[in-house]
Amino acid sequence: MTSGHQTPVRVGVFGLLGSGNLGNDGSLEAVLGYLRTAHPKAAVDALCGGPEVVATRYRIPATRLHWYRGEYRTASRAGAIAGKGLGKLVDVFRTAAWVRRHDVVIVPGMGVLEATLPLRPWGFPYSLFLLCASGRLFGTRIALVGVGAAPIGNRPTRTLVRWSARLAAYRSYRDDQSRDAMRAMGVPTARDEVYPDLAFALPTSSLSGQTPDPPGPVCVGVMDFHGGNDDRARADEIHRRYLDGTTRFVRTLVEEGRPVRLLTGDACDAPVVAAILDAVDSPLVTAAAAASLADLMKEMAVADAVVATRYHNLICALKVGTPTLALSYATKSDALMDRMGLGAYCHPAREVDADRLLAQFRDLERQSGRLRGTLAERNQLATRQLEDQFTALTAALFPATTPTHALREAS
Repeated sequence: MTSGHQTPVRVGVFGLLGSGNLGNDGSLEAVLGYLRTAHPKAAVDALCGGPEVVATRYRIPATRLHWYRGEYRTASRAGAIAGKGLGKLVDVFRTAAWVRRHDVVIVPGMGVLEATLPLRPWGFPYSLFLLCASGRLFGTRIALVGVGAAPIGNRPTRTLVRWSARLAAYRSYRDDQSRDAMRAMGVPTARDEVYPDLAFALPTSSLSGQTPDPPGPVCVGVMDFHGGNDDRARADEIHRRYLDGTTRFVRTLVEEGRPVRLLTGDACDAPVVAAILDAVDSPLVTAAAAASLADLMKEMAVADAVVATRYHNLICALKVGTPTLALSYATKSDALMDRMGLGAYCHPAREVDADRLLAQFRDLERQSGRLRGTLAERNQLATRQLEDQFTALTAALFPATTPTHALREAS
């Protein structure tokens, strides 16, 4: 605890935060809520993808994750390639200097140990490795808290992810499959625990638990989905099938007189919303401008049902107790649905079949009353389990000793 120290414990948060992904930012919000409650005297700052957004929204100092500002744009010109290469070298020293100033760095949730969506090894996996290696070098405790992991086919990416996890001082996972994947990669996991996703710790909308008057709206959470790392050769085909199937599903609901609310989870999903609105030209289809997981929960709490693709769209729907059908693109979605008692309501995002999706949706609505009761029970359990997560995190990261940065300065 920090209360006995004149020098506050310095805590960093790290990741692709403030970059347009609502799930990542929701995980950060959950960790900041924990820190402000349990460790109010801790000095917190961020090394992140969108420092302006993080500093403004969460009122903490924030530094840009990469020296090179075009890090996530494809480099084709010689100048851009040189700039990106130089940035990788500069980031070694920038990351090390930032880590050295901290006692603890928390990586809040997110799928930082997986490659279920397209990912290059020299992107975020390299950044995470620099973080964890710097932590080991300077004695800063690096914590991967409630993170997602999955088997990785690409060898360089797998190597970076494995070493990042091995070098971390603390690891916990958001599902059993994540822990199993890291064990299979050679990471010792005997002391690593599994807890619900950090977003389950966020406050729930005051509308949660309301049952709308039928026929209420159906929320459809869409995604700019092109498959994963291993699907690059057929990415366009996967996207076309996903978009066509989802559009047919929405059109059928509209033809039945059902209002449909389109939701996203990342700024990059906007073109999918635009394509569906253009294809289904009806006032019954509208798009929500959600800026946070709280905004998503408000939308979903007053819906009859939710059909969603993004992982944290699913979490928001399940958390507010609305019957949910997952367009699943990875085992993490299947595991989440199973944990919450809705394992039967998953549909493959890579092979959307509008007719079968409609059949599953109709069954979901028939079972709505029972499923709402199940979700209420599972949410209570998730809340208790996350209380255990934060208690364990305090024990692991905040021992009653002098902060390590103070020891360094004294020496």
